[in-house]
Amino acid sequence: MNFTPGNARPREDTLLPLRNDPVLEALFDQANHIILGKPHALRLAMTCLLSRGHLLIEDLPGMGKTTLAHLLATLMGLDYQRLQFTSDLLPADVIGISVYDRNTEQFHFHPGPIFAQLLLADEINRATPKTQSALLEAMEERQVTVEGETRPLPQPFFVIATQNPAHQVGTFPLPESQLDRFLMRISLGYPDEGTERQLLQGQGGRAQLTHLEPVADRNDLERWKTASQTLFVSDALLDYVQALLSASREIREVCGLSPRAGLGLLASARAWAWLLGREKVLPEDIQAVWPSIAGHRLGPGTEGDVHAAQILQSVVVP
Repeated sequence: MNFTPGNARPREDTLLPLRNDPVLEALFDQANHIILGKPHALRLAMTCLLSRGHLLIEDLPGMGKTTLAHLLATLMGLDYQRLQFTSDLLPADVIGISVYDRNTEQFHFHPGPIFAQLLLADEINRATPKTQSALLEAMEERQVTVEGETRPLPQPFFVIATQNPAHQVGTFPLPESQLDRFLMRISLGYPDEGTERQLLQGQGGRAQLTHLEPVADRNDLERWKTASQTLFVSDALLDYVQALLSASREIREVCGLSPRAGLGLLASARAWAWLLGREKVLPEDIQAVWPSIAGHRLGPGTEGDVHAAQILQSVVVP
């Protein structure tokens, strides 16, 4: 059977119940009280973290992108740093710099904000490509090299980056090498009428973050990551994943998906299935995460989403 784009993302009011885990349920309960009306986006964000991936949130200003990143860090008890990307930001502002100490007559390294368990790169596409490139080694290898010395980053290490639409003034497009290091790209979008009314009445939103306490800790996160990545994937499902990757490489207008994207697709499908309490991955788990995995790799903005939808329509499940 052929899958239409509608199969790729379930309606938010028909999401399947979560795995029966008290800590996980408490985390999502708290999150849904802050980010109102976006349970699907929250599940995708958590899926990304359980897959050991980095998350790109693209939307208009004022949609709650920064709030979502701060929320996840707080609820999971992660060391959190926020860095506002601007056109005059330098790579040293991200990574850190060595400063000479006259008293000791030595250089001492002062780590930058990247030395955190969760780094929010806010409006990442407002920085120049040179500054954006400061994240490449960190996102792939969980380390940075400064003045010839390699320094490991804290574990776990996640980057959540926000970016404004490319058509807005003062933005620099992210290069393909940078985009490919983001496991997922999601968008929150405008709230529905009921949710917006709640926001106007003072419910949810960033102001509620001050009252939050961590619900989970690093041990919970590691336990969830390990458990989710052990889910069984059948040979038939691997055939389906390979068919998707192959179909993406046959589109002339864009670069096809890399093997890294294929591994990320499998890891994300495992995490999504685990969140739903499954013991194995099903085709619908692939479809649920596919647009978020493929869209930003196939092309910028909505054009990439269109290509991803076309590929979904053209592939037959084994």
